[in-house]
Amino acid sequence: MSEARTRAFALRDSFVDAGAQVVDPPVLQSADLLLDLYGEDIRARAYVTSDAMRGEQMLRPDFTVPVVRMHMAHGADPARYTYAGEVFRRQEDDPDRASEYLQVGYEVFDGSDPAAADAEVFSLIFQTVAPLGLRAATGDIGILMAAVEGLKTTERRKAALRRHIWRPRRFRALLDRFGGRTAIPESRAKLLAGEVGTDAPLTGLRSQSEIDARLAALVEDAAQPPISGAEMECLDALLAVRETLPFALSHLHDLSIDLPAIKVAVGRVDARAEALSARGVDIDRLEFEASYGRTLMEYYDGFVFGFYAESRPDLPPVATGGRYDALTRRLGKGVEIPAVGAVLRPDLMTLLEGAS
Repeated sequence: MSEARTRAFALRDSFVDAGAQVVDPPVLQSADLLLDLYGEDIRARAYVTSDAMRGEQMLRPDFTVPVVRMHMAHGADPARYTYAGEVFRRQEDDPDRASEYLQVGYEVFDGSDPAAADAEVFSLIFQTVAPLGLRAATGDIGILMAAVEGLKTTERRKAALRRHIWRPRRFRALLDRFGGRTAIPESRAKLLAGEVGTDAPLTGLRSQSEIDARLAALVEDAAQPPISGAEMECLDALLAVRETLPFALSHLHDLSIDLPAIKVAVGRVDARAEALSARGVDIDRLEFEASYGRTLMEYYDGFVFGFYAESRPDLPPVATGGRYDALTRRLGKGVEIPAVGAVLRPDLMTLLEGAS
């Protein structure tokens, strides 16, 4: 057995000692489900196959979705789970990164005290990786979600921004367009003005009525006033927050005066800070970044965190985690069980330990 695999099972056993139940989801997962959850973007990051009986299947890109499905179907609240096994990710943009690697996780389903559950998961991972001297980064996707929800603009624009929160460049481009900071491209302006026509036959899957409806929606959106300059400045300030947790909280409380929609989300960060401190985490040195986690898995909708080896910036995070309440609601068909979890890379832990 490899050293990384031995470590993986040792980590899993330590999580059992912390109160978790061992689970072992199948390697093959329904591609339809994952595509529904993440959109077609997941195809570029996962290995997809098919058979006549089960249709499209996907080698599991991580464990969280199958664990949530299992819990929503059979589990009782509260519950804690742990697992160890391979996950599979295509790495076409970075061929030096592994496309198959071990992942060990710890997941908590408990709605009684979300802040305490967040602190439990973070502190457990923090203690596990402490010998490696990693840098911890934290954030909260829920704050940006709340800020978008509170904008004084159309529901269509807010939906577009929500959809692209996990794609920072696209989100920024949309925000600048909706805020009137960027001009409409000449080709789009001509299209909206009805100055573009063609006799070419239809191709693709969209019907003419669908194309017409989409064009009408674009024309309607272009006629809407831009997001106000004051709201844009507040969003810019929010996205720029990157400080130690106490200073970040002070800044967030100031911003909530002009962005009242974020007050509840900021209150959750306050409660989590107290819970982390109660578990011995030095929050005065803990980094908080309002934009952190926006390139992680798209099911995170609250607390997010990661641990990084500063001496090896070429490596992916050694551990990541976060809260995914909305995922349980989607898979539970409206029934939500607050949940938070984290995963570790035992191969990276072994690599870093060997280099020290």
